[in-house]
Amino acid sequence: MEEFLKSWRQDALNKHQYDAAIFIGDKLLALTGDPKDAFWLAQVHFSTGHYNRAQSFLTRNDLITRSTSCRYLAALCLIKQSKYDEALNVLGDKNPTHLASGSSTSTASRRRAPSKSSKDRDDPGSNIKFEAAMCYLRGLVYAKQNAFDKAKECYKLAVLIDVKCFEAFDQLMKNSLMSPDEEWSFLESLDFEGINSDGEEPGQQAEFVKMLYTTRLSKYKNPMSFNNATETLAERYNLRQNADLILSRAELLFTQCRFKECLSLCENVIEDDNYNFAVYPLYLACLHELNMKNKLFLISHDMADNYPEEPVTWLAVGVYYLTTGKIAEARRFFSKASMMDPHFGPAWIGFAHTFAAEGEHDQAISAYSTAARLFQGTHLPQLFLGMQHLQLNNITLADEYLNNAFILCKSDPLLLNELGVVFYHKEHLKESIQLFTKALEIADEIESDPKAWIATRANLGHAYRRLELFDKALEAFEEVTRAGEGRDANIYSAVGLCQLQLGRPWDAVVSLHEALAISPQDPIATELLEKALKENANTDALFQATLLADGEIVVQDEEDVDFILHERMLRSKLKAKAIAASGGHRYGGDGGESSTRSSRRGGTASGERRRLGDVTSNYQEVGGESMDLSDEEL
Repeated sequence: MEEFLKSWRQDALNKHQYDAAIFIGDKLLALTGDPKDAFWLAQVHFSTGHYNRAQSFLTRNDLITRSTSCRYLAALCLIKQSKYDEALNVLGDKNPTHLASGSSTSTASRRRAPSKSSKDRDDPGSNIKFEAAMCYLRGLVYAKQNAFDKAKECYKLAVLIDVKCFEAFDQLMKNSLMSPDEEWSFLESLDFEGINSDGEEPGQQAEFVKMLYTTRLSKYKNPMSFNNATETLAERYNLRQNADLILSRAELLFTQCRFKECLSLCENVIEDDNYNFAVYPLYLACLHELNMKNKLFLISHDMADNYPEEPVTWLAVGVYYLTTGKIAEARRFFSKASMMDPHFGPAWIGFAHTFAAEGEHDQAISAYSTAARLFQGTHLPQLFLGMQHLQLNNITLADEYLNNAFILCKSDPLLLNELGVVFYHKEHLKESIQLFTKALEIADEIESDPKAWIATRANLGHAYRRLELFDKALEAFEEVTRAGEGRDANIYSAVGLCQLQLGRPWDAVVSLHEALAISPQDPIATELLEKALKENANTDALFQATLLADGEIVVQDEEDVDFILHERMLRSKLKAKAIAASGGHRYGGDGGESSTRSSRRGGTASGERRRLGDVTSNYQEVGGESMDLSDEEL
């Protein structure tokens, strides 16, 4: 009869016929009085959403003190009812640290135990696995109480006790509770060898789980290990089209600023599962970065119609409004998403970005500070705080926040660029050159999009110029102008200044005319052009030599020189007028004085671009702070 009722109960559960499962489970419990049968009956109540009924059932039958699994389920029922203090009383505030692998009474002996012991631990009443699960619940309670340090330790212990406690591992990763270095160190400390390998090659399951966990770690560190893990999982285990694996590869591409490739992978996931919410923060960030307003509009409406209870829905609406420049509306929806889930990282970062976009630095600093408190393991909030203080010219505070970010992550090119700008303003030019160079080297190593780092290369050129290494400065500026999108009046003005310092006034005249073609009213380029023309007029020999070397014309006397100079100036003026009449420079941008002015204010014309994303992988800025010539330097 007992076996018959168990089979009937399980069949009802498989069909989600919960009333039948409760009816049969109640009779089975009366027949056996077994705590395991009580646990299963309480689970059915829990599955129907009757958390209070399940918890009172466990308490009424005094099952909490008799069974570890029942104590776990009772605490989970209380958490679902937001009764966090009561849940902690049931769980107890002490973690079973002696069960962690690597402790003095470690599980080494359990790993070598007979297979019967292993099977016992897989049973629902297994103490070990439910002890790990209760550590995870303690972490949830502490996180709800904003005690993130305690939550972090509970999650770590849960995975150390039972490496298959993925829920705890996932909380550590997606909430960025550990720095990239800590994540990789923690991975090496886990007891993968303790996984039961019955029926498989020795160590194969351990290798498989370790590679799966590797794909969840920070993408700023050890990209080679990440690539090896993903390739092995794709080839050996046929997981190439698995959504989680595709998402991990997309996160890596996002950190490399390869937005089109990242977008393509995200769309592959969404094509198979239109409402895979894990991929949407990254997907929305790519659409924002690529300015795809129509797609954002359609996605926002679709999700608002079908999943209004999901925070990511209102994140999508906020990103759409941010992309279309409606900052106030974007802020309202980012705020709504963060209220629905106070630990939703992308919503907090987006909320802060709306203040930064309007130049409201104090409010942006406050919002980024909240994100830094919630997500202590990621360097991004600290980086954004440093960037805000840099725009406010608070160099000391910017240095402090950026160094805090550097402690957490030493391999983000944007962070190295911002630190280089701080050293530049502190007149430590050699150190700034080292940082700009390192940023460009890392960007090249991770195969990042070169156009994303135009501002960093321009900053390197300015640092060389300030050190009077004019040849190296010209090399850096040449790379910027060659990129096309880096055409900026300020860059050509800097090139002209370097050429003047090298005694090449005619080259300076040409470069400064390029600057004025982009921004006809630029005062710095205008002043430098006057100086270049005067120097060129006083050095006829240099002028004639330049013409001869170019093979354009042989100058016979001063009248030819005046004629050629007048003709070239006239061409440049006509070119500037044609560009102004067409609505801006043909290489992009808004043209005119406003482009240069906005770059001096730290706006987007200098190459700085903001973007949204998941806190684990997820949100950063590309382009960064770009420096300009100042009147004092002329």
